Amino acid sequence: MARMRMGNSVWVNAKVTVGRVVSMAALVWITCASLAAAHEVLPTIGDMEIVDGQITFSLEGNFESIVAGIDLDGLNDTEAAPEAEVYDMLRAMEPAAFGAQVAGYWPTMASTIDVIVDGERVALEFSGIEVPQVGDVDVVRQSTLTFAGAVPDGAQAVQIGWPAEYGVLVLRQMGVDGGWDGYLSGGGLTDPVSLSGGNAMSRGEAFVQFIPVGVEHIVPLGLDHILFVLGLFFLSVRLRPLLAQITAFTAAHTVTLALATLGYVNIPNEYMWIVESIIALSIVYIAVENVFTDGLNPWRPAIIFGFGLLHGLGFASVLQAYGLPDTAVIPALLGFNIGVELGQLAVIAVAFIILVSAMRLSEDGKANKTAASIYMGAAILLVPLAIIPITAIGPDAVEAYLPLLFMVAALAGLASASCAVERFDTYRHMVAMPASIGIALIGAYWVVERVFL
Repeated sequence: MARMRMGNSVWVNAKVTVGRVVSMAALVWITCASLAAAHEVLPTIGDMEIVDGQITFSLEGNFESIVAGIDLDGLNDTEAAPEAEVYDMLRAMEPAAFGAQVAGYWPTMASTIDVIVDGERVALEFSGIEVPQVGDVDVVRQSTLTFAGAVPDGAQAVQIGWPAEYGVLVLRQMGVDGGWDGYLSGGGLTDPVSLSGGNAMSRGEAFVQFIPVGVEHIVPLGLDHILFVLGLFFLSVRLRPLLAQITAFTAAHTVTLALATLGYVNIPNEYMWIVESIIALSIVYIAVENVFTDGLNPWRPAIIFGFGLLHGLGFASVLQAYGLPDTAVIPALLGFNIGVELGQLAVIAVAFIILVSAMRLSEDGKANKTAASIYMGAAILLVPLAIIPITAIGPDAVEAYLPLLFMVAALAGLASASCAVERFDTYRHMVAMPASIGIALIGAYWVVERVFL
């Protein structure tokens, strides 16, 4: 009888702890969702060309954010910027009115863009801007800005400087053989580019340059993909089920990423919300299935493969926004895909190290109060301690990495719960189930937001 009472007590404590963990997980994941969901920050994409003795630029981008004074370096959500209200006001302006705003702001903008020909800075003149009509103000409006500067006869090379606060610039050289392709992130000045051409990015350069682009799309910008991968991980810490799921997911998104990037599959931008909504729904499905099963069902890899096809379309939309060098499409595609895989493996590695370490510290279902205290301390202290060095990089770095810090803190909190309670299957009831419930809540939030909001 005493043993039964003790067992009931443990079960009651376990239920209370699960409830607390679920609440904590839901709060953390919902916080992450609110941080991640808003106005998207896209790269500025453009062409430069020598025409009638002038170097001309045609840039397509979100110039409302620049005129509003938003620092886009590392930012993935204009709603989080202090100038968000100004941005929204500019976004709602009619084309002619906003065009006048850009023309008035041009002297400031021109002073921050460097076009250096043979060592001499070129004065830039505003040529005009084409602004689309006002549509859904929650969707980024891409305008086309043109400007030019005089180039001396016989000029040999040009360097382009793009300020970090304007975000990412993807620029290509037109009108010459072997034109140069450039990708500027975080500010800085390009190497000299020959005005006569022959600067085309090599295949090796394209491969290497697009690896960090793929990593960045997962860590820190791909919170939806991170949650999906964590959903796969939380099914089981055994290696075989994890490998089966990751293999199915990787194979699927690699296929559609390649097909869409090479032009064999094309989803118009106005329908991408459907893809993004189904991606969110896939997160809900995987997480909910984790709650109701404790092993790899025969059909789960096939379902994951289907969802992976849609995730690949999401990856492709990002890659197409950055543009691919005409002479090295395949190497750039491979580099991006490898970067995506590295980002996913990094997420799984962090989760694996935290949770498997906790399970080893609490073997056979025995409580380990010391380990529980260490993990809970890490969960509480991780975010403020990590923000200190990240702040030194810049305030936008905090905005980019804060969701990831919250997720790692949540994992440490779940590890603490698995160490604190005596239970035969601590991982499933104290970690996998509450984490999956939290992930399902976030996915459901995104489904509603992407379909109805």
